Amino acid sequence: MHMETKTRTEAAFAARVEAETGESAVFVFEYNLDFSNVPVSGAAAVAGGALYYAPSPDSALERFVPTGSDTVEYRQYVGCAALECVSGGTQRELLRSDMRNSAAMRHAVMMLRAISHGRTVGSESTTLRTRCPKCGTPFPHGSTSCPRCVDRKRLLSKLWPFVRQDRRGLLIAVALFFVVSALEVLLPSLNRSLIDGYITVPGASENGFFGMIAAIAVTTAAIALLQAVRSVVMVKVGNRISVRIRKAVYSKVQSLSLSDITRRTSGEIITRVTSDTQVTRDFLVDLSTDIIQMLLLFIAILSMLLAMNWALTLMILIPMPIAVLIFYSFRRRMNRMYHRQWRYESALNTLLHDVFSGIRVVKVFGTEKREEERFDAAAKRVADISKRTETTWNLIMPFANFLMGIGEYVVLLFVGARVISGEMTLGELSQFMTYVGMLYGPIRWAAFIPRRIARAMTSMAKIFELLDEKPGIGDGDEAYSGEIEGNIRFDNVSFGYNEYEYVLKNINLDINKGEMVGIVGRSGVGKSTMINLIMRLYDVNEGVLSIDGRDIRQYSQHALRSRIGVVLQETFLFKGTVLSNIAYAKQGCTFEEAMAAARMANVHEFIMKQPDGYNTFVGESGHTLSGGERQRVAIARAVLRDPRILILDEATASLDTETEKLIQDAVNSLVAGRTTIAIAHRLSTLRNATRLVVLEKGEVEESGTHEELMAKRGRYYDLVMAQRQMSKLINKR
Repeated sequence: MHMETKTRTEAAFAARVEAETGESAVFVFEYNLDFSNVPVSGAAAVAGGALYYAPSPDSALERFVPTGSDTVEYRQYVGCAALECVSGGTQRELLRSDMRNSAAMRHAVMMLRAISHGRTVGSESTTLRTRCPKCGTPFPHGSTSCPRCVDRKRLLSKLWPFVRQDRRGLLIAVALFFVVSALEVLLPSLNRSLIDGYITVPGASENGFFGMIAAIAVTTAAIALLQAVRSVVMVKVGNRISVRIRKAVYSKVQSLSLSDITRRTSGEIITRVTSDTQVTRDFLVDLSTDIIQMLLLFIAILSMLLAMNWALTLMILIPMPIAVLIFYSFRRRMNRMYHRQWRYESALNTLLHDVFSGIRVVKVFGTEKREEERFDAAAKRVADISKRTETTWNLIMPFANFLMGIGEYVVLLFVGARVISGEMTLGELSQFMTYVGMLYGPIRWAAFIPRRIARAMTSMAKIFELLDEKPGIGDGDEAYSGEIEGNIRFDNVSFGYNEYEYVLKNINLDINKGEMVGIVGRSGVGKSTMINLIMRLYDVNEGVLSIDGRDIRQYSQHALRSRIGVVLQETFLFKGTVLSNIAYAKQGCTFEEAMAAARMANVHEFIMKQPDGYNTFVGESGHTLSGGERQRVAIARAVLRDPRILILDEATASLDTETEKLIQDAVNSLVAGRTTIAIAHRLSTLRNATRLVVLEKGEVEESGTHEELMAKRGRYYDLVMAQRQMSKLINKR
């Protein structure tokens, strides 16, 4: 942990470890419970490849060194968590804490595991990514950027690649800004000439008078026309930039690993793709261009005023630094408030997504009123933070406006006195007052810039946090894209969705080409996790998973998955036709290919009975079809790509007995020549498997044919007997 975020206890313990052992601590954390849950003031540190810990400053320093046989694991209990040493099948608790220190304890486990496998760890590369290294502020959920320490210059520089292609349009807009600003500065001079040369002069030429009127009208019309042209140019440029940014964000989301995506809520991702890109577009197209125009106008008008009366102009500008200081002092507070508002809006989007996706569940359980209350509460949080933000801003603005308005009173006092004394004409008065009004226009407009910039920077930080994120799973420079045979090998594979808690442990398993292997076991033992690894939705933490003797991490993800057919336990169909859902697996497939796949999945007859046949429309998530019908369409989709590896995750879970037999007959014809991995709780569906693998507590407990495992009378035997007993009870009813 960086020195900026260490507590006094952690800093003192790090110094103690270095003094007693000569090793520099790379990570330090506190823990606050003993083995009887009595509060203590303990501290621990990872230093020199070992874990040092002591329950109090006066206790002796204890040491644990991770090795290949002795490992450390994180255990979460009710209201507390512990680090435990696992050696030879026995567990020994090292230290315990309440949940406030759980994140640090999990990070310590990851570091110790890296050490036990010979990997070097250091304070810089393994910093606990839960707090900002600069200010120590905890990162918001699903985020790795600090809203208080955003580097604005760096964010703005990152926008250039999105803007570069439209620089010609932007240059045209900037040129128009110059012309419009020049014409706006010219108008007060024309008014002065009109007043002093014609209106206040008896017997002035009527032709000259009407000529001046015409000149003012033409100038005004030219300003309006050029502003319209500029607006059209900026709309076109802005839309192209917006599309470019949204495409980049959406493409990045697609490239992230499943763990990267699930770390964030769906509402957060939707907010970044839609709202944040729109706010960034508005900043680029509207705010930044307006800043340029207002800056040009301010400089031009200020130059004219200084030329007319520099002393009076400086008096007008005296209140400006005070107003700027006021806005600057509230800058950080406004940034925090807008960031909090972003999070509440994101949470509201997540709630809407969840409710609309699960509307059938809401209807079935009659919880409409409860969901209305949840939405009202979430909407109220957004409204409250918006109200606080706007209230804060509106308390600042009147006072700032009053300060800036003092300059106008100065002008009225001094200029009015000069007109009365005859030192200044009415035309000069009109010109000077117009310029002053135009000068304060940009100044007053600039008062709203901090709020808009704060919101834009929050959105840009969220966008570039996502775009800069390195995917958890990536392809190497020479990723293999060739054909595969389907020989799969797990070589001492361990994996956990969290690195401190493994779901699979030391899996050793060979699945040969053409085999049908059934994976069985109780819920939560890691069956679906195994197929997730084969599809490389996640990478193994330890060991090697290989296909055809090649580490799966050396394959191109697209090439690998294009040769795998999958029927998942949770069947998902896209909104569209039956044909489009089947054809989804193979871009550019023919109707005949889709129909052949449907026949193999025994779904063709059902489709042809529909009024529109293969053009039958299925609703969102396929809700117009029954569970069994959706499952068969999903099987047809998997079959279409003629995969070398076929994965069936509870493929018959939603089918009745009669339909299950049809699917089993289809599966029997499909497995020929393919490596098939099937997961099923209904063990009868695996009777044709060439081999069964039984998982228990994340490990392979048994492996063999149905007959061999039944003869062993082990875990598989118990599962079969339990299902048979359940079937008898159901039949009696």
